[in-house]
Amino acid sequence: MALNRKELIRTLLKGIETGDPSSVSVVNEEKYIQHNPQTHEGSEGLSVLFKRLSKTSPKVNIVRIFQDGDFIFGHTEYDFADRNVGFEIFRFENEKAVEHWDNIQTRRGPNISGHTMVDGAVEITDIQKTESNRLLIQSFVEETLISRADNSLLKYINPTEYTEHSPDFGDDLAKIQLMFSESADNNSKSIRYKKLHRLLAEGNFVLSVCEGHSDNVLSSFFDLYRLNSGKIVEHWSTTEAIPPESEWKNNNGKF
Repeated sequence: MALNRKELIRTLLKGIETGDPSSVSVVNEEKYIQHNPQTHEGSEGLSVLFKRLSKTSPKVNIVRIFQDGDFIFGHTEYDFADRNVGFEIFRFENEKAVEHWDNIQTRRGPNISGHTMVDGAVEITDIQKTESNRLLIQSFVEETLISRADNSLLKYINPTEYTEHSPDFGDDLAKIQLMFSESADNNSKSIRYKKLHRLLAEGNFVLSVCEGHSDNVLSSFFDLYRLNSGKIVEHWSTTEAIPPESEWKNNNGKF
């Protein structure tokens, strides 16, 4: 009987707390592809990383975890010397993880509406709507975030139910729209989505993985959306600067 892949990833991430090298046994060392530019390739690199991190008495909390085919993706908070929030993506072959992506941001907030970067709904529902929700977020990212179509937010977002978890925004869609409009011409504070790399979904949750610029710095944007009745009603995110290739510890690229 196949093991629960979500539980395997929970065990792996909890290994950061203990430094136990056996926690990375879920990783196929021979095939593993690491997309975190600051981590060495392979499970040996993870073992070394976990051992180092465990010395800081870290705490790891997996807030949400999802499965989309051979992909497991999670929303996690880390309390090390610094407090961070991240998204983790693992691709499986059989019962082994063979590829990994992540996006980590320093924890900030609560935002102006009182929401933190991790609180909110966690229940997975509407499994039968997984594909329609995926397509809706694809359209939203391409039309609203990349192409910046004017007044398109209300086409995709329910303003009466919307909850925003970004530390930079609140629930007021007018202010979000203004921020994106201003950023088109204001180089001192800008958010520009350039390319959609991946969409992962389970039921009412969809994660988008995008590339672009934040304050003119090449960055990765991981955005988690919760949908209800064909509209976005909740949003979480992390933004991380992509280091120059000269600083990478593997050659696999961020995406």
